Amino acid sequence: MTPPDDTPSPPLQKSRQVTIDALCEHFANDVMAVEEFERRVDVAHRASSSEELKALLQDMPGGGDLPATTTVGASMPVASRGYGVTDAAHVRDSQFMVAILGGSSRKGRWTPARTNHAIAIMGGTELDFREAQMPPGVTTVQVFTMCGGVEIIVPPGMRVESHGVGIMGGFDHAEDAGVDPDPDAPVLRITGVAIMGGVEIKSRFTGETAGDARRRRRIERKEQRRLRGG
Repeated sequence: MTPPDDTPSPPLQKSRQVTIDALCEHFANDVMAVEEFERRVDVAHRASSSEELKALLQDMPGGGDLPATTTVGASMPVASRGYGVTDAAHVRDSQFMVAILGGSSRKGRWTPARTNHAIAIMGGTELDFREAQMPPGVTTVQVFTMCGGVEIIVPPGMRVESHGVGIMGGFDHAEDAGVDPDPDAPVLRITGVAIMGGVEIKSRFTGETAGDARRRRRIERKEQRRLRGG
């Protein structure tokens, strides 16, 4: 006698993954605490019907009706990531962000120039692109830091190219493996030199803290292991 097949149907598997992706996005947007997020993800894995999955999102923004394109594990529409694309006529050719024995930052809704020079000498500079109005095409950030630090925060899915050199320092780019880059998104190209200092390129959702991002990535890795395990 052939044992019953407990493998979920493809439509249910897809609904389960879309639900988990939506929960990840709501968690990243600070809609729920980590304990509640983990509880709902566990319930999603045990759900045996689409109705059970919809119930997990019923009290979330947007309710139980989830757009098919809204996923964290795949390419999301640019509008859901926070940043936008501005008209080329509104973009300056270059601008400088300088921190010498102090600090400078660009965050919130701002428009980067085509070429941005970030200089930190015994100081710190923060560039947050999560809500930036990006120029179309390629935006360049040229970094120079000596005995200082430059932190660059990008939203998941933004296309980022980094080609930096660390001399007695570090030039680190922590890519977000949980989100595929949007092929139609603008490109952020980061180059430069860190001498006895550091450049960190991090990926976080709008409003997501560093701690929230670490928890989200940990859960995404756990989901990937579950999927690989069958």
